[in-house]
Amino acid sequence: MLSFDTLVDQVADGTVDTVLVCLVDMQGRLMGKRFHAKHFVNGAWEETHCCNYLLATDLAMATPDGYASTSWENGYGDYVMKPDLATLRPVPWLEGTVMVLCDVLDHHSHEEVPHSPRAILKRQVSRLKEMGFDAMCATELEFFLFEKSFDAIRKSGFRDLEPISGYNEDYSILQTSREEHVLRPIRNHLWDAGLPIENSKGEAETGQEELNIKYAAAMDTAAYHTIAKHAVKEIAQQQGHAVTFLPKWSHEKVGSSSHVHQSLWQDGKPAFHDPSDELGMSPLMKAYMAGLLKYAPDYTAFMAPYINSYKRFMKGTFAPTRIIWSVDNRTAGYRLCGVGSKAIRVECRIPGSDMNPYLAIAGMLAAGIAGIEEGLELQAPTTGDVYQGDTGMIPGTLRDAATALKSSAMLRAAMGDAVVDHYVRAAEVEIEDFERIVTDYEIARGFERA
Repeated sequence: MLSFDTLVDQVADGTVDTVLVCLVDMQGRLMGKRFHAKHFVNGAWEETHCCNYLLATDLAMATPDGYASTSWENGYGDYVMKPDLATLRPVPWLEGTVMVLCDVLDHHSHEEVPHSPRAILKRQVSRLKEMGFDAMCATELEFFLFEKSFDAIRKSGFRDLEPISGYNEDYSILQTSREEHVLRPIRNHLWDAGLPIENSKGEAETGQEELNIKYAAAMDTAAYHTIAKHAVKEIAQQQGHAVTFLPKWSHEKVGSSSHVHQSLWQDGKPAFHDPSDELGMSPLMKAYMAGLLKYAPDYTAFMAPYINSYKRFMKGTFAPTRIIWSVDNRTAGYRLCGVGSKAIRVECRIPGSDMNPYLAIAGMLAAGIAGIEEGLELQAPTTGDVYQGDTGMIPGTLRDAATALKSSAMLRAAMGDAVVDHYVRAAEVEIEDFERIVTDYEIARGFERA
């Protein structure tokens, strides 16, 4: 991290000349402006402005109708971007550059915009604080690395995609040594940017990678995830390669996930741990996990926000299909890790690599809080191959997940009606856009035979 006083000194001596002033959009991307560093330290650190459509677009930056917060009728006015100086950090993969994340404020009231991803997660973290707990989380970033660059792949029409390796490279040191020209600068640059990087590894497919970051407070974890995802794309491009965080880029390949580990702490100690319990789970943890399970359909749209997200949920691919918990079992939607130790935690394996970490973590925290407040009882763990069975299924489509989100009384109470309605509309936009497109699959299957 970087203090403002240090930044002032670095600007004065010419070490830093650019400040990236960023908000996190609905899709979990960094959006904002590049400031001349001298202008930033001379006054722009207080606030800047952006069009309010940045929290009402789709992946392609289209401006669909149906949002209550902004529209063509309302003229697409401004939001205030308020730099959070506690998030100042260097960006070592870009020369002379630092970054700061912003809160998004209403231009008139200067209150936080409630459907801003940072504001949504802040609200759930604050609720836990009032209960005496700190939310600790970690996310795993999975992605595919390709032979060609983003530009080359785009110009080819996204066809004939070739991963950087030709075989499953799960834990392979031999193959990942060939990829170190990309992964080594990713690890080192992110470490130098203040992210507690643990490791990278080959994942269970051709060209698939995983980046692991040490657990931290929920807000920090979401920031680490967002910054790392952005950096992976930029650093790969600098080395002439493309990456994708699309959960399922080929039906012949396994998908990419983003597992979320979580636990609650109290007074600096793990509140999920009880050494007298057979598995080491405290009553608090059991109620929290029961909430995660009960309300999983409600927040699935935050963990799997696009049409493609649901193509990852297939048997035998290490992606879950059922809302079930088990002890150290990678076929379950929720895996108990660190059994019997102070590191005991729950790993949610449902989120895909396309999740917005602020929204996904906020949804999980809200569900866990509900489990605690309702005093829910945790069912016994499932054993064996959890793929065998047809109960407690994860919503199978974005439409199903959007319906569950829309009808969630729990999330409406936790986040507010306006926030829920905003992200229901986001899901509807994705569905509407997909349904109007004629796909290659339809043409190839039916052009002659239909």
